[in-house]
Amino acid sequence: MKILHSADWHLGRYLHGASLLEDQRLILEQFVDLARSEQVDVVVIAGDIYDRAIPPSEAVALLDSVLTRLVVDAGIPTIVIAGNHDSAERIGFGGRIFAQRGLTLRGTLNNLSPVVLSDAHGEVAFHPLPYVEPLFARHLPGGEDVTDHQSAMTHLMSLLKAQRVPGQRNVLVGHAFVTGGSESDSERPLSVGGSGRVGGDSFDGFDFVALGHLHRPQSIGSDRIQYSGSLLKYSFNEVDQAKSVSLVELGADAVPVTQRVALKPRRDLRIITGTLDELLGQPDAVLSRDDYLSAQLTDTSPVLEPMLRLREVYPNILDMQLARQAEGQVGALSGGDHRQRKPEDLFRAFHLDMLGEEISPQALDVFNQSVQSLAGESQGHPS
Repeated sequence: MKILHSADWHLGRYLHGASLLEDQRLILEQFVDLARSEQVDVVVIAGDIYDRAIPPSEAVALLDSVLTRLVVDAGIPTIVIAGNHDSAERIGFGGRIFAQRGLTLRGTLNNLSPVVLSDAHGEVAFHPLPYVEPLFARHLPGGEDVTDHQSAMTHLMSLLKAQRVPGQRNVLVGHAFVTGGSESDSERPLSVGGSGRVGGDSFDGFDFVALGHLHRPQSIGSDRIQYSGSLLKYSFNEVDQAKSVSLVELGADAVPVTQRVALKPRRDLRIITGTLDELLGQPDAVLSRDDYLSAQLTDTSPVLEPMLRLREVYPNILDMQLARQAEGQVGALSGGDHRQRKPEDLFRAFHLDMLGEEISPQALDVFNQSVQSLAGESQGHPS
């Protein structure tokens, strides 16, 4: 059985105010072409199809186009589950009708039945499991003891495993944060603290586990449990990640063999570093100036309108920082809970951030006098 595994498309996403919809459209054209050229038996998309619960109409139209090309035009069975960014009901809409054409849509936990496909070696049961919110898992039969993500996943696995048929190979399609996985800062936390994590041993008994949620392509513990990673780089924290989709061969022995296939993005996401004059006068001769860029300026003296000037050379620059920020010079003043810091410290950090230099004692005195004046007015006129 040849499986094309992808996840975390986040259709409709913006990056620093720039729409990525055209980038997503172009890379999904490659995705469909890959599915057809490799003659895959099934496509699985493991959640976070959209970037938010109510996606823009253009994102919905893009998904409709991609699924039509896969299912109707190419005749490839396709399984789609909801992630934590998605609206479960919207992803699952029309699922019973679409299933008759080979498109499985699972948003809620109302239907846990497997999708059974066959190859030359027999049957493979795919178990689509959308993102599991503990509250909803608790209302399933026998779920009275569910209190967190781990107990919810344990209960769901017991229900799915009860459906297994001897002789079948079993694939789980899920959306979860498995302990040991490497995070990126563009992922929305499933819960506060670490309670959103689930153990990899939750999936014992499944021959292959195709996951979504973590944006870095990676395996957890063994090749049996895999994250395909996100479709594109969705934050500057991900610049070092090689994005890909996964081609998985599940043979007669039920041992998965995974090949990561890189697709070519419309624009890369990169960080460039140097003084303003260096970046303006010596742009990289090999890498594209049209990439989505974050500039880290190493200037030690104030610079005039740096973003405006950089954009003349790098039309898609999205972000700019002073390198001293990245080194923690500002963080030493402004890091942590700002509510616990003195107004003077916050303003010093703001001044350094905006102008690239320390505030003078005279200016700081004026600021402190203004704060004291406002505080006195507030005490005299309580709200």
